[in-house]
Amino acid sequence: MATVPSMEAMIQAVERQWPASSQLIVVRSGGVPGQASTLYALEKKGNAWHVILGPVRTMTGRNGIAPAGEKHEGDGRTPPGMFPLGFIFGYSSSIDSKMPYKQMTSEDIWVDDPDSPDYNRLTKRGMTAARSFEDMVLSDDRYKYGIVVEYNTGPVTAGAGSAIFIHVWKDENTATSGCVALSEENILKLTGWLDPAKHPLISIEN
Repeated sequence: MATVPSMEAMIQAVERQWPASSQLIVVRSGGVPGQASTLYALEKKGNAWHVILGPVRTMTGRNGIAPAGEKHEGDGRTPPGMFPLGFIFGYSSSIDSKMPYKQMTSEDIWVDDPDSPDYNRLTKRGMTAARSFEDMVLSDDRYKYGIVVEYNTGPVTAGAGSAIFIHVWKDENTATSGCVALSEENILKLTGWLDPAKHPLISIEN
């Protein structure tokens, strides 16, 4: 089992701010907007953190990772910082994971209209007056499996960005609108590993 590669300061921050957490996904920018970043999955065993997965290739926002406090709706950037992970969603009726799971249908949408009271919320068609939203079932496999990143969810700030997920990439060279995307093989490794009892987090770094 590999040890953690030069992440001491981040680990200290996790243990100080999120002492109950023992699972962490780390995304590190490759330094060039629109090009690949690197993802690691770490777990604390005893008093030490170890790499469970990685490094693996991942794609982030087409315009890179935003500076702290500067992420906003529609900017094509991935938000920086450390966030809890929420439920898993996907196209199938169930998934092999300990995490809460929700099957998406063509009725499910994620609101990205900053003027809507449903902003950055999952809802259904006909249950919101929002003018814009993200379909949660796409014509491809990008949302076949996804993990909600709890960015701008409690409380929600209008216009600060919405619908931030870890999901299946379109392909290994296509950037996202702000999400973190990786291969289906690797996302299934994550969903099978994540455990809500271990309070999983994601850290996104420039």
